[in-house]
Formats: sequence, structure tokens, C-alpha cells
Amino acid sequence: MAATTAPPPVRHPLRTRPFRLLFTGRVLSLTGDAVVPAALALAVLEATGSTGALALVLACAMVPKLLLLPVGGVLADRFDARTIALATDLVRCAAQLLVGAQLLGGSPALWLIAAASAAGGAAGAFAMPTGAPLVRGTVAPESLQRANAAMGIAHSATRVGGPALAGALVLTVGPGWAFVLDAASFAVSAALLAVLRIDRVPVPRRSFVDDLREGWREVRSRDWYWTSLVAHSAWNGAAAVLMTLGPAIALDRLGGAGAWVLLLQIGAVGLLAGSLLADRLKPTRPVLTANLALATYALPLLLLAADAPAALTIGAYGLAQAGLGFLNPVWDTVVQREVPEQVLARVVSYDWLLSLAAMPVGYALAPLAADAWGPGAPLVAAALLVGGCCLATALVPAVRRLR
Repeated sequence: MAATTAPPPVRHPLRTRPFRLLFTGRVLSLTGDAVVPAALALAVLEATGSTGALALVLACAMVPKLLLLPVGGVLADRFDARTIALATDLVRCAAQLLVGAQLLGGSPALWLIAAASAAGGAAGAFAMPTGAPLVRGTVAPESLQRANAAMGIAHSATRVGGPALAGALVLTVGPGWAFVLDAASFAVSAALLAVLRIDRVPVPRRSFVDDLREGWREVRSRDWYWTSLVAHSAWNGAAAVLMTLGPAIALDRLGGAGAWVLLLQIGAVGLLAGSLLADRLKPTRPVLTANLALATYALPLLLLAADAPAALTIGAYGLAQAGLGFLNPVWDTVVQREVPEQVLARVVSYDWLLSLAAMPVGYALAPLAADAWGPGAPLVAAALLVGGCCLATALVPAVRRLR
């Protein structure tokens, strides 16, 4: 009788040079990006004293990103995703360097900061759809979930340490250097991408509109995908409601600003814990399990609405963020395995578009509803929306069948 041999153990993707190059560049740029939001808010408010000016700068970054995401998906499928990512890194490097120079000069011009934010947002629209093709092109299929989990862990870790690093830079050398650091991170990331080589599947050339339609057809043809996108969009809208109303509730009822800072920090730790769990756990029904984990975001919303004790609310938020940390790598892995490579970037771009577009809706409606009916009403409505949409995916046969 012939002896059977066990299959060789799967190497961790970080042991392979292509993914290691990609991962290192992403970690550096994520670290820089985690520092910038706090530094940007402080710099604009210090220069102008106007929250309206800050809103303008943030809108200048968000609007081009939303408008150009489908275009970014088409280009990432038509051309080399590595080249697109490299070019966008260089654009964002220049944009952040311009803002940093303005702030270090001592008399920043608001229109230049807004223009640089718009350029960075546009570059982000082209960069975001390249993430999935780059991961898929640098690791073996059996290593995809560990690779995505590693990316998720890196993202979560920078969320934990980024605000502290931003505070240290702002208090010691000023916010301008935070932007210089971010620019340097994009420059190094571009250099690493320049030496990275990945295989890609040629895509037939069609008209731009036909490419957009083909991407949307791929989305609509997968019931497990588009129904989950509805749930994920609901989550983003609910998160915007919590981020809009939560700080005031924390100041009034949870014990002050320290309680809100602690809630955000525990949320970042929960996000990291969920990513670590995704590195080890491979659920039989990945999309169903991940969507059910995402439904836990209803808990902190309901507890905030009910004036629950601060410790309970903060713990629930940490649990909810752990659900998000678990979902992201699992979802990315399923999408990379199930969607054909030649349309992957376009499909992912629609994912980003629907997710990000829900956030401005939440930001706009939450204060209006709170003024009309009190903060409890929009918080409960958001909880019912996100919990109902995420749990309802369990009723979709394609979600339950996907293994």
C-alpha cells in the first residue's frame, strides 16, 4: 500500500517577497493617513477659526472621490493596477507635501489646502479599486485570507497609534510635519511599487460606458454581493449618525470628552481584535458570518439612545468594531476569489462607492432628525436599519450557500 503524504503547510504571505513589498508600502501610507485627520482639523481651525472652512476642505476631498470611483475601477481593470497605484501615490505625495509646506510657511492659504485635498481625494478614487487586484496578484489563492487579514491588522494598528502620533507631532513640531510625514510615506510606497511585479489578465478594450455597464452587471449578477452591499451601506450610514451625535451625548451624559476619546480608542482596539480573529478563523459560510458580526453595530446605537452607563456603551462599541474588523478581511477574500480578475477592480469600485455615499447622507440627516425629535430617534432608526439589513442577508439563499 502506498504511503500518503500530508500537503505542505501554506506559507504565510509575508514570507513571499511580492506581498511583503506591497504590505510594507501599505503600512507606511496607512500610518501617514492615520496621522493626517487630526492634524488637518487642528491646522484649518487654527488658521481660519471656522468649522465651515474645515467642512469645505473635507468636502473637497470626498466629492471627487465619490464622483471618480467608477472611473478608477475601469482604469484599474484596463491597465496595470500596480502602475495606477504608483501614480496615485505620487500625486498624493505631492498634495500632502504642498499642504505641509503651506502650514510650515506660517500663512496657509485655504484655497490651496482645499485644492490639494481635492487632488488627494481624486487620486484616492483611482487608488482604492487597485487594492484587491494587487493583493490577488501577489499571493496564492490559499493565502488570500491571511493576506487580507494582515492588511486589516495593519489598518487597525495604525488606527490605534495614529491619533497618538498626530498629537505628538502637533504638540512638538506642528501639524505641518504630519503632512510631510504622510508625503514621505507615499513616496516610499511608490518606490516599493516600482520594483513590484505582478501578473495580470488582459482585458478586452471596449468603450468606457460599456466597461462601466459590465462592472455593474457583475455586481447585479451575484445576489450574495449586492444584498451584502445594501447592508454594508446601511452600516456606513449608521456609523455617520453615531459619529455626528455621539460626541454631544458623551459630553452631556457619559462623563465628558474623556468618555468619547475612550470610546474611540476601545473601538480601535476592537477593530484590531477582529482583524486578528479573521487571521485565524475561517468560517464555513463566510459572508453570512461576517454580515451577522456587522449587525452588532446596532448595540452601541441603542445604548446611546437609552442613556445606558458609559462602560456598557463603550464596551458595546468595541464589540461592534470587532465585527467590522472581522468582516473586512473575510469579505475581501471572498470577493477576490469569486469575482473574475478582469472585472475585479470595477466591482470593488462599486462597493466603495455605495459604502462611502451613505456616509454624507448620515451626516446630513442625523442633526436634522435630532433637532426635530431628539437624538434618540435617529439613533434608534439607525440601529434598526443596520441591524435589520445585516440580519436580513441571512434570508438570501446565495448568502447562505456561499462557502
